[in-house]
Amino acid sequence: MSSPVDRSPLRTLASLIFGSRWLQVPLYLGLIIAQGVYVFLFMKELMHLLTHATDFGEQQIMLIVLGLIDVVMISNLLVMVIVGGYETFVSRLKLEGHPDQPEWLDHVNASVLKIKLAMAIIGISSIHLLKTFIEAGNLGVAGAKFTEAGVMWQTIIHITFILSAIGIAYVDHLGQGHAPKPKAAPQH
Repeated sequence: MSSPVDRSPLRTLASLIFGSRWLQVPLYLGLIIAQGVYVFLFMKELMHLLTHATDFGEQQIMLIVLGLIDVVMISNLLVMVIVGGYETFVSRLKLEGHPDQPEWLDHVNASVLKIKLAMAIIGISSIHLLKTFIEAGNLGVAGAKFTEAGVMWQTIIHITFILSAIGIAYVDHLGQGHAPKPKAAPQH
């Protein structure tokens, strides 16, 4: 039988390991600062749109608006990582009953967070791909922003994101004990 003195170093080690989660706080604070930069970028692009709205054609306006949507989606991704990550890996936020508590925060865990992040990345990739497709009419024109190979690679990368998200969701589904049951062989 071990004495309490023998267990003291193990408790200290366990406390140190558990307390190390607080090292993530500066990372989340850094993401909050990054979100502030995205707010600045959004306002700058919005002002650009407003001051040149009469000079731009429909395609230019659409590209700027898609850029604004992209910034919003990245900002939403940051909120999910900051709030969900802090709640999951650092400490409870104790928001129960708060009128602004996000609905998804009630059932967030590492698995849900991974799937939400994968879906957000697909959404962001979709916006970039849509912008590329809109500008695809300029392929082959001197000074064009994209080449045919660039469009192809963006499409392949987007499809890879989709397949990765499906894979993550499937593995999560398997991990929860919902593996598909093999079909029984027909009896003759």
